[in-house]
Parts: sequence; structure tokens; C-alpha cells
Amino acid sequence: MDATSQAGGATATAGGPVVGGQAGPADPLLPYLSADFPWYGLDEGWTGRRFLMQAGVGGRRAGAGGVDYGTLGHGDEPAKQFEPRDVRKFAVVVTVARRDSRRSADNTGTLEATSASSAAWLAGSGLLAATWPGQLDRTLRQDWLEQQSALAWDLADDLAGPGWSTLSLPVNGLPQPFRYRESEYGWVLAGEAPGVLLGAFGRGVSAYGIGFSTVPDLGGYTRP
Repeated sequence: MDATSQAGGATATAGGPVVGGQAGPADPLLPYLSADFPWYGLDEGWTGRRFLMQAGVGGRRAGAGGVDYGTLGHGDEPAKQFEPRDVRKFAVVVTVARRDSRRSADNTGTLEATSASSAAWLAGSGLLAATWPGQLDRTLRQDWLEQQSALAWDLADDLAGPGWSTLSLPVNGLPQPFRYRESEYGWVLAGEAPGVLLGAFGRGVSAYGIGFSTVPDLGGYTRP
């Protein structure tokens, strides 16, 4: 399973995956526009706010811009610090490029091919990063995040296991099977779509009522 920790050193944060583990460019659209795969978001059934999050950069490939995955947000932005009464409602769509096994960004190893498990782990870690459980301070929360991330990795690597159920959702108007699970922190799902692998996570928004579609114009994610 190829995922963030293996893709050019990128990590997950409360704002979503970081671009190559470094600060992104001044124009947040640039990494999205350089991708060689289509982006997916919630379909027209979603009438709320849309916003860009982060695009993840893996090994550089000629003509590909190096972008391997990215996130598009819907609803309220995930909190970056503890909120005593967290009433945010959001759904985040993770688009992951289909990649065969390839050399790592530093050319010291080989990355596995991407799979639905890659999307599941990115979505699971994204949900954890967007969650502030109880009254944990930053130090304790980091320990909690590391423990839960390891669990999310194990779950993502076993999509056929008992930790997941099957949920059918529309992708470009056609039903598509996804693997789905809920926890006290929110929900996570993962599956496939034309040209890419899809993951999603959210809370306060029912996963059963959403659908996905390609995004022909990212301008809808940049307007206030």
C-alpha cells in the first residue's frame, strides 16, 4: 500500500496532506493545475461552501508535475486547535492518482503502486488530523494521533476485513461500491473512480447522502 508516509516524505496535518512536507506555493491552485489526473469533489447535490486544502507531491516524473493526491473540502474547515464544543460539519474528498510502482522522490527506494488502500489511509489519517478528542493538550494529542494513525494504517491495509462495510454511492451519476466505516470521530470511505482512486472523510454530514463527480473548474473551490 502506497500512502503519504511513502510518497516523497509528505505527512498529514489538520489542514490535510502537506505538499511534499514543505510550504506550498503562493498560489494554492498551482499544484492542483499541474496534476496529470482529474480531481473529484462532491457533486451538485452539495450546495454549501467548497474550498481547497492541500495537494501531495511525490516523486517527480517528466511532464507530470509530481502531484500524486490532493484534498478538496466541503462545509466547515477542520479546526487547527481544540474547540470545547465542536459543531463543525464537513466532508473532504481525497483524489489519489493511479500510479504503478516507481522510484521514491530521493531515488533511494521503490514505492508501491497506489490502491484503494492508499486512499483509505489518506482519508483515515485526514479525519484523525481534523479531530480534537476530549480535553487533550497538544502533547497528549500527538501521542493519541500517532496511536490512532497506526490503527488507521492497519485498517486501510485490510479493506476486505470486518472493520469495513460496503456502501454504494454515485460517481458521475453512476453507482460505485465503496468501503465504509464509522467511528466516534466521523466516517471514512474509499473506492475507485474513472482514472483515479477516491477517499473521503467527514463528520456532521451523512455519507449516505453524498455523491462524487469530476471537477471541471476548480474556481468554485477558490471563491469565498
